[in-house]
Order: sequence, then C-alpha cells, then structure tokens
Amino acid sequence: MAANSSTGSATEPPGLETQRREIDNLNQNQQLRAGDSWYLLDKRWFDQWKEYVETGDQNSSSYPGKIDNTELFEDLDSYHLKERLVENEDFVLVPAEAWHKLLSWYDMMDGQPPLERKVIDLPSTVKVEVYPVAIYLCLSSNLDNTLQAQFSRAEKIHAIHQKIRQQFEVSETAESRMWMRSTDTSSERLRNLNMTVLDACLSSGMTVIMEIRNADGTWPTSRPQIMRNSSDDQDSYRGLPGVCGLTNLGNTCFMNSALQCLSNTPPLTEYFLKSLYLEELNFSNPLGMKGEIAEAYADVIKQMWSGRHYSVVPRVFKTKVGHFASQFLGYQQHDSQELLSFLLDGLHEDLNRVKKKEYIELRDADGRPDQEVAEEAWRNHLRRNDSVIVDTFHGLFKSTLVCPECHKVSVTFDPFCYLSVPLPVSNERVMEVFYVSLDPMAKPTQYRLIVPKAGRVFDLCTALSQATDVPPNQMMVADVFNHRFYKIYQADESLSCILDRDDIFVYQLSSGSVDQDGDEVVLAIYMRERSHYRDYGSGSNSYGTSLFGHPLLMSVPRAQCIQEELYQLLLKRLARYVHPQDPSEEVEEEEEGEDGGEEEEEEELYKAQTNGVSDDEGEEDSVEAGPSKKAEEQSQESSQVDGPNNSQSEARPSSEGEKRAEEESSSEPDRGSSTEEGQSAGGSTDTNSQDATDGDQSAGAEPSGKEEEDEDEEEVGEEATLCAQANKRLPGRRRFTQRWKKSLFTIQSVNSNGTTERGMGEAGSNFSFSSQQYIAIDWDPDMKKKYYNENEAEKYIKHQSMDVPHQQMTVQLQECIALFTTVETLEEENPWYCPTCKKHQLATKKLDLWSLPEVLIIHLKRFSYTKYSREKLDTIVDFPLRNLDFSDFLLKKTVNSAEPPCRYDLISVSNHYGGLRDGHYTSYARNKDDCQWYYFDDSKVTYAREEQIVTNAAYLLFYQRQDKIRQPTAPPFVPSSTQPENHVTFQSHDGEDGATSCVSMETD
Repeated sequence: MAANSSTGSATEPPGLETQRREIDNLNQNQQLRAGDSWYLLDKRWFDQWKEYVETGDQNSSSYPGKIDNTELFEDLDSYHLKERLVENEDFVLVPAEAWHKLLSWYDMMDGQPPLERKVIDLPSTVKVEVYPVAIYLCLSSNLDNTLQAQFSRAEKIHAIHQKIRQQFEVSETAESRMWMRSTDTSSERLRNLNMTVLDACLSSGMTVIMEIRNADGTWPTSRPQIMRNSSDDQDSYRGLPGVCGLTNLGNTCFMNSALQCLSNTPPLTEYFLKSLYLEELNFSNPLGMKGEIAEAYADVIKQMWSGRHYSVVPRVFKTKVGHFASQFLGYQQHDSQELLSFLLDGLHEDLNRVKKKEYIELRDADGRPDQEVAEEAWRNHLRRNDSVIVDTFHGLFKSTLVCPECHKVSVTFDPFCYLSVPLPVSNERVMEVFYVSLDPMAKPTQYRLIVPKAGRVFDLCTALSQATDVPPNQMMVADVFNHRFYKIYQADESLSCILDRDDIFVYQLSSGSVDQDGDEVVLAIYMRERSHYRDYGSGSNSYGTSLFGHPLLMSVPRAQCIQEELYQLLLKRLARYVHPQDPSEEVEEEEEGEDGGEEEEEEELYKAQTNGVSDDEGEEDSVEAGPSKKAEEQSQESSQVDGPNNSQSEARPSSEGEKRAEEESSSEPDRGSSTEEGQSAGGSTDTNSQDATDGDQSAGAEPSGKEEEDEDEEEVGEEATLCAQANKRLPGRRRFTQRWKKSLFTIQSVNSNGTTERGMGEAGSNFSFSSQQYIAIDWDPDMKKKYYNENEAEKYIKHQSMDVPHQQMTVQLQECIALFTTVETLEEENPWYCPTCKKHQLATKKLDLWSLPEVLIIHLKRFSYTKYSREKLDTIVDFPLRNLDFSDFLLKKTVNSAEPPCRYDLISVSNHYGGLRDGHYTSYARNKDDCQWYYFDDSKVTYAREEQIVTNAAYLLFYQRQDKIRQPTAPPFVPSSTQPENHVTFQSHDGEDGATSCVSMETD
C-alpha cells in the first residue's frame, strides 16, 4: 500500500529513511524554551510509525494510518484529556516542527483537535505543561452559575480576575475581591493578584469566586456562605489534640501519611509546640530554605494539635515543599519515603544550630579501635550538623570495604537518618494460564504454575509440560485481550513481560517449532460476527464485524491452506461448540433461498466489495464484507466496551477491567491501515462485478415496487415470476445458493487486530500470508445463533493446582535487618577507589549498626527496580509493636547502665496500598497523650486496634526507644452521645476486615 493512500489531504511524504532522520533530529536537538509549543502524540501510534519507517518498505503492513489520539481523550465529545497519563507510556511529546511534518505526511483523524501544550518555566525546572489547571469561575451572588476555564500555572491570578470580569460582564469600575474554594468547601482569600497560579496552589477542580462590593460600601458577605458554614463547624469543634485529619489536595495522600507519622513523633512535635524552633531558625544556611520549610511545618503541627480542627488543609506547606523541591510540584503521586527524606533534611538545614560549617577532612580507621573511630566520626558530624533532627533521628553505622585484589580493609563510620532495609525476594513466581489442548472436544484447563521469576517463556512451557505431558516445543503462549491476541510470545522472551493480570493462553500445536518457510504454518484464528445491516453513512455499502469468543492458534500444513480443506479443518477444531448442519435443514433452506430479490441484490453487491472466500466461479453469496471505516471502528469500539463474552463460566480473570488503558489504543494504528486496504480491495473488484451488480439491481427493483402496491394474495405469484426471471438473467444461481447454505461460516484473511485486509486469493487457491498469519472465521448472525453454542465455547476446567491456596510470603522484621547487614559486592556503576591499588575496584561492602537514635525510622524497600523488571513486593513483614530488640545487631555493646537500652516500641506506620503506578497512602499512629492507636486516611480519622496494624501495606515504620516513651497524660478519649461534634469514629471490624477496608479505599 502506498504511503499516501489513506492520508486524505496529506501531502506527498518523503522516503521512509528521510522521515525517520528528520523526526529523530528534531526530537533530539530541540530544547525546552519557555513559551514554545509542543504536541502530545499517542504512544501506540508513534511506535507504529517508528516500526513502519524502520522497515523501509512503503507497502509494509505496519503503516500507521492517520494520526489518532483517541486513546488520550476521556470522550470524543468534549475531547478532555484523560487523567494521569504518563509520558513515554501513554504519549510522547514532539516539538512543533516535528508535529507539523507528521501532520502534513499522515493527516489526522477527523474532528480530533491537536493537543498543543506550552513550555513553562517553573522553579528549578522547565517543563511542558501537559495538564493546565482547570478552574471553575463564578460570582458570589450566584454560586450555581459556574463556568470552567484553563490557566497555565505560570499565569498570574490577575488573569483569572480579568477572565471572570469578561465572562460575567463585570464593570471595570466595580470593586471586587477574590476567594479560592477547594473541593472540601474550605476557602482562602486571594489577596495578591500578582501571585502565579502555581504559588497560589490552585489545582484543577477548585473554584475561584469573585465578590462585588455593594453600592453602600459593604460586602455582600464577610465571606461566601459556604465558607462561613465551614468556619462555624470548625469553631464549634473540640477534640483530642493530634487526632486530626489532613485534607487531600489532589494526590497528596503520600504527604499526608508522612506528616501524620512525624506529627505523632513526640520529641519533634513537642519541640514545635513549645516554639523552640523560633530560636533556632537558620536563615543564612546556603543548604537550607531560609526557615520557610520549618515555619510551614510548624503551622501544620500547631493546627493539628490545637484540638480545634477535625481536618487541616496543608496547602501552604504543600506550596513550600513544591517551591524548594521541584519534583513535588503539581499534584502527581509520589513516594512518601522520598517526601519524608526531603522533609527531614530540609528541617535539619533550616534548624541547624551550626551557622557556619567548617571543612573537616575525614580519616580512615587505619587499624585504630572502633570505639575511637566512631567517637571521632560523631564529633565531626556534630561540628557541621547539629539540630533537633540530628538529636532525634540520626544514628551511626560502620561501613567496611575490602579490596578483592590487595585485600585492603577500609573502615568508616557514617551517620544515617533512617534504615532502608531490603525484603527477601523470592526467585519464583506463580502464574495462572489457560491450556488449550489439540483435542477439539477438550475444554480449556486453567493451571497454576510456579516458574522462575527471571525465566523465559520456554520455562513456562516446561512447567506446564510437567502437568500435561505435552512437549514444551509443541506449545505457543499468547496474551488474549478483547477477543484477540494482544501479543504472541516467542520462547526466548522474558517472563517479566507478562503481568499477573494478563490473560495468558497456552495452545498445543500438532508439531514442534514451526519454521517461517517450513511445511507448516501457525494460524491465529479470530471469531467475528457480521452485523445485520450495512453502514451506508460512512460512504461505503460494506458490512461491519465485531470480534467475539476466544481466539485460537493452530498449526496447519501449508499445503492445506486452501478454502475447502481449511474449512473442514476448522469444523473439526470447533466441533465442541459448533454443531454440524442437519441435511433436512439444508434442503429446507435451499427452497427458502429462492425468495427475495432484494437479498440477492445485497449479496451480489457484497460480492463486488469483499475480498472474502469464493467457493465457485462468480459466487456472490459470501457472508463477510470488507468493513467500511466507520462500521469497523464501531465494531472495534463495541467489542472493547462490551469486554469479554458475558458467560457465567468465562475463562477470563476479573481484573481485565483495570487492564492497561494504553493497550486498547494498540488497535488504532492498525485500524486505519486495514480499513484503507479493505476499501482498496473492494474498489478493485467494482469494475469486474459491475454487470452482475446492475443485473441484480434490475431484477430486484421490480419486486420491491410490487410488494409495496399489490395485495397479499398477489405477492406469491408475482415473486415466483420475478425470481424465475432473475434466475434466467443469472444462470447457475440456484446452484450458488445451495453451495452457500452448506457453509456455516466464511474465512477471511485479517491483520492482528482482527480487521480485514488484502491477502485472500481466488477460489480454491492458497492463502497468501505475509508476516502476519491471521485469519477470521466470519459468522452470519442467524447462522451463529443457530449453530454456535456460546455457553459451551466459554466453559473451562480448573486443574487441581488451582485449588491449592497461594501462600503469601511472610518474613520477620529481624530477617530484613539481618539482610541489611550482610556482605555485598559493589555494582559496576558504583566502584570503590582503592588507595593501595590506585584504581577503582568492585570491593565487598558490609554495613553494621553502631549506635541508634531515639526515634528509628525503618524503610521497607517494597519497590524493586532492576535492569529487567520493576515490581512492588507485597510480602508481609511481621514487625513487633513492642520490644523490638537490637542488641544482637549493635556492634557497640552496652558497658554501663548509663548507655541507652536497645529496645524500641512502635509509634507509627505509613502504609501504601496499590501498585507501582498508582496507589493510596494511609497511616497508623499512636497518640502521645492518650497512647491510643488511630488510623489516618487523609481527612478521615478512625480508632484502630493493635491487631490491625501489621499488614502487607506497611512501608515506613517509626520506633521510639523505650526509655524515652512517657506515660499517657490524657485519659482515653471516648466519644459519647453528648459530644456529637467529635468526628472520630470506631472501627468495629476485626483485623482482617480492617485490611480489606484499607484496600477498597479509592486510589489517588
């Protein structure tokens, strides 16, 4: 197919190599400059384009078609961008020049707007603003009359002010003031109109209200009504200090979780509540933030511990964090441990008592006693770093490096603020697959297999072979999604490419590995149903199709890739749920087949358009037509929306609904090319079949008119006469009708998406396969209803391996700490310079704990990143709530009673529910005043029991040394009927239900 055959108004593109070189150069050399325009492009389409230009073949089947960003839009009416799209996963950004070139070469889908975005200059970074802020605007006199407008984060509040004046026709002379209302009904005055949208912490979904001064000089309200109600609620509230939620500003649960853990760290909170920080603010520290982070944190803590709020809005704090750490700008999800690390470091530098840091040269141990070296290292640390953070959270560990060549031993003592301990990682994983046997009467069987985590697809086949006694080289593995093959895997591909939520089918083949030019070919077989009606609205008369059922993989001798033989093979393969025709039914259908000139006309017209199967010379009664673009898109969208067949015994996991959103877009690039090819194939046969079409139309026009005018009793005679005339004009017609009725379905060559493309020969000839060996079994709706048993087709068997419950891995916290102190070899990216060898070496390294702080933070490294895979470990870490003993891990032994003990009690936990790309953070914490455990889920606070705390979501653990824990100063705070204003509720469920409650909460 020529590159410009489907571009419509697109210009003649240059050669494929020229295209690739020009776009690559523009993408690589274009710098981000504030004010420049960049464009969003669907990742699937862009990848398809790259594959196309790299082939160097203008007739390649990977031709991407028109630029299609459908999968980036929430809907095709408003063309709002989907939320939480990820760059280089869902879309790519291309500079304006590259966009215009691609647009001129390939054109764009009708009606779709270009996704132009501006480059903005933010503190510490320049970036493309993919999501401008969408804000609702209204007047205080009519809060229900709102309109939505988008503003760049770099724009001033003044721009919003002017927009409201223009949209609501407010006079320029009218005096006004602005209010900002968030979704939780709390509000703030926008006093500084020269502040940027970013600095004002305005986010999408918020409302900006303009209040107009009255003619008598008064304001209609001191604040808009909804704000006053919120204020009254807060004024009347009295609760236990510290038992206070934090409002989610938009994906800020990670920050709320970390703040709640720090808020319930007694020594740090008392330090701020007593305002001791005011005397230690360091405004001159070049590594600090001029005291702004410390002051913003103090404001949050004082509000939370005032006992006057059931929820605090940490907007100012969030603004400060984003200002000094650009990675936390905006409202994307982040890691609570990364936020905690930044916050502790920022508080330390803002409160550092050392105003001027001196240079200190570090010395190696050189054989000196550990005690001496450790004391020296701690003194040197305090000479540069002395703050409440150091007093509370800093400890010391011993680092031992050994050169593998000269065996030089280097010992240093380094401070730490938290321990990041690894989790034991299993080398195996559990996978569930559906096995489809060669036996056509055997139902698919679901197996649960244990395979190497770093294995290949062949290892999966080997594990299945042990359960089925089928050689692994006679198996082919595929990912099935939306009734088609999302991917067919090669034996040497890594299993890390397969996600747990994927629906994996393993098909038995009749022989071993199939060579590309061998005697056998592996066919991917789709099931399609033809619609009842033609789609005339798209400018074509073709029929639409939609996929259904489960696809098949079958190895077939290349010599049998002929219509009749392949038809018989497929009948045998589908024998379990496709019933054969009864001979008596065939005769009856033959007689009925003589009726209806209009149907003959449609079938003849269909034959002129389709590239389907022809059983005999000039046969016109095929079932499948090359679908028009509109019908094809509708059928594809319908199959995607409808999802799997609604069978009660469907072999499809329930997680398909949440399956990667970007996968559905994979059908879009191919869809354009296959549609154009289908139309081209149909158009090429118009000339040859025009006579037959015209003849059929003339035969069909007369009975059509007669049936409208004559009485019922005249119709039979008229139709018989006209049908006889039509049969005279089309010799052999009765024979054609009989042959068509013998076929339950037709066979069509399709692409990997299941849409029709060129590739079917004339009657009786072989199939002509290119790189894609896909065919579709096309069913007429009436034939499908009569002979295809959908319930039987969806049935499957569960192997006994599915009855064995999957045991979740549980480890003790002490095991993780022991793993932290084991010997490891440095990676090539991080070698150690040996002073003896005078070169970098991959030395062995061992970390040991020397001294521990008053409050010990333990970070469980649940997120595993390697060169080959990324995963979150859901291992349950069994951590003690009391008496965590470190005596076995400390090198520094207690020599007198003055030394602090090594036992710790848990005071708070930060939890993470979800996966790598999304999730939700919550926290458990023990209040320092009543020693009661509470569960904090953003603005919601509930009582918690100790047995609920240990879950597989635990991410950060806060422990306090036992000698520093004080007795409760307040009685347990229990709500009564006389205190309706209390907003803390009980959790009456048990521990297991508590975990379920957490998991079912909405993710950010």
